[in-house]
Amino acid sequence: MAESLRITDTVLRDAHQSLFATRMSTDDMLPITGELDEVGFHSLEMWGGATFDSAMRFLGEDPWERLRRLREALPKTKLQMLLRGQNLVGYRHYPDDVVESFVVQAARNGIDIFRIFDALNDPRNMRYAMEIVKREGKHAQATLSYTLSPFHSIEKFADLAGELAKMGADSICIKDMAGLLAPYATEELVRALKQRISIPVQLHTHYTSGMASMVLLKAAETGVDIVDTAISSMALLTSQAPTESLVSALQDTPRDTKLDLARLARIARYFADVRRRYLRFESGMAGVDVNVLEFQIPGGMLSNLVSQLREQGAEDKYMEVLAEVPRVRKEMGYPPLVTPSSQIVGTQATLNVVLGKRYKVVPEEVKNYFRGYYGRPPAPIDAEIRRQVIGDEEPIDCRPADRIAPGLEKAREEIGTLAQSEEDVLSYALFPQVARPFLKLRQRGIDRSEAIVAAVAARLLKERERTQVTAPGTGGRSGWKAAAGSSCGSIGWGVGGI
Repeated sequence: MAESLRITDTVLRDAHQSLFATRMSTDDMLPITGELDEVGFHSLEMWGGATFDSAMRFLGEDPWERLRRLREALPKTKLQMLLRGQNLVGYRHYPDDVVESFVVQAARNGIDIFRIFDALNDPRNMRYAMEIVKREGKHAQATLSYTLSPFHSIEKFADLAGELAKMGADSICIKDMAGLLAPYATEELVRALKQRISIPVQLHTHYTSGMASMVLLKAAETGVDIVDTAISSMALLTSQAPTESLVSALQDTPRDTKLDLARLARIARYFADVRRRYLRFESGMAGVDVNVLEFQIPGGMLSNLVSQLREQGAEDKYMEVLAEVPRVRKEMGYPPLVTPSSQIVGTQATLNVVLGKRYKVVPEEVKNYFRGYYGRPPAPIDAEIRRQVIGDEEPIDCRPADRIAPGLEKAREEIGTLAQSEEDVLSYALFPQVARPFLKLRQRGIDRSEAIVAAVAARLLKERERTQVTAPGTGGRSGWKAAAGSSCGSIGWGVGGI
């Protein structure tokens, strides 16, 4: 308890992913890296999550080049990424050879700390990535995706932490992606973990419910080792609690962070100017959203839901969809609502309400969830709903990736000469429909600004086509069926994920 509280700042990853859909460009990060590198943060979270495909999809940037540029610009500070276990930075399970190559290249290009989580808290889906991280001499931080349900408890989270520690985790992260943690539950959870394991405990939470600063202070008092915050001009709403506020609150206490408030203030002023350039991507939330406490839907999902219902001319269904989410979640065995389970549950709940009949249309991702292809749910699945969705199929009970054939060489053959490096092959293996046009633009010598224009134009065209298909009076119901046949993210629950 006498040690300084260490801080990971999320300004280069989760803050802008939460506030304005992962749109911050690398060029807007680099000018302030000199100041960031002198702060003395435990780490900077700057890669992974939705930043990887968003860089290619919306910014015309190579995500690997972002990592290399930031590594060069931040020589003193540990760089951290969010890795979705066997899903890596995507929305489905990838074969082990792809997982291995991705971790190896991420480590070689500059990642020091890998925060590894699984949407179902299934350790089998974290094990292989953890093994490769350890083999490469990097820090494997295993994660508890925090949620509330009749099934989840402090004791079960402590048991999971103990299992992950035995698997070789270098530290444990409590990942409160929806901002559900309350201060006294935090005290109980941190104490239970510190009693169960001897490795460091880190806490990640979001401000969505308005409790984040109280949660971090209570965690600090209870003995948590590290916490996540965001520089003040990129904090609050669905982002993290402000860094400077916590630093100030702990001054002259046993947990004093020893960070320089004047330097942090300069960084905050810089990002305040940057944020103004991305206002069009913000959700419009005015403050705390307590709906998350009742429905457990992360803030990014709420804004995406509103947008999607507006496109369908079904804004009046908003509260019905919110109420349907917990019902679907219960039927699916109470998965934590984090990527990709949040997209899977949210999509099915929306379809159930808008189509007027529950499970009338079931996307393939939902069927695969019931088949066990995403892993073992925390609690038993509703047997009647499972029969309705997949009939008499017997769900698998092995590690899902054990059933996936190697994919790296196939990806290498398919992308051919467009790939100039192993990193390019991995980009294609993860996101073939996004990486191929991006790599084609690069091969043709189109510079980054032109690529951004092309990406924005493609996005606008896609939105225009979708609006024309699903506009009220022109077959809106069939539009939902068409969307359901594609990936869950196409229904509006995708890039805003965790």
